[in-house]
Amino acid sequence: MLRILIADDEPLARRALRRLLAPHTDVEIVGEAESVAQAMELIGQLQPALILLDIEFNGADGFDLLAGMADPPRVIFVTAYAEYAVDAFAVEAIDYLLKPVAQPRLDAALDRARRLLAATPKGHDTLELRAPGRLLRCTPGDILAIEAEGDFSRVHVAEQPPLMILRSIGQFEALLPSPPFLRAGRSILINCDRIRSVQTRSRDEARVVLEGMSDPVILGRAAAARLRQALAARL
Repeated sequence: MLRILIADDEPLARRALRRLLAPHTDVEIVGEAESVAQAMELIGQLQPALILLDIEFNGADGFDLLAGMADPPRVIFVTAYAEYAVDAFAVEAIDYLLKPVAQPRLDAALDRARRLLAATPKGHDTLELRAPGRLLRCTPGDILAIEAEGDFSRVHVAEQPPLMILRSIGQFEALLPSPPFLRAGRSILINCDRIRSVQTRSRDEARVVLEGMSDPVILGRAAAARLRQALAARL
């Protein structure tokens, strides 16, 4: 089954999409969202393979949703505005449909989605890290460390500038394999496979040097002790 989430703040638009999807017996509408925040929550809960996504919501837009997720589902934009088409394909949207959507146009977009999903099934072997104006694909092993920054997470990827992702460090912890990833403290997640050395500067501070990252990660006493315990358990 092709699991789809509809994300649009207009009830009539959601109803129109349900009607257009009804002839497709392999489609399951797993949920509907009327805001970016609700869509993000439902994606985490329901894990749809595809989103039918409006662009302009109240106070936010569909691009905010994609930028805030480390590994979003594939997306078909459904909007009344033609001017965002270039931006949509920059984030690798499967298609860009203008309202009102005709049945043949949606059918063709779904056929394209089926082909792409069959050719490149999504999973945790490859992650898509989306920040405003930037998309980076990597494997979990490429991620060196993740630091909490308020509502954002600063993601350090080998040989790349850090990315600010609108996703909590707890969500990353649930996504990444453990081991090798360790939640050393409330605000830091470390890939233990990438550790080159742990240097103790004082009783209250340790410097963790990671392969592929120029600056060391600074840990407090409790986090450093947790890290050493995890490393000792792997010996």
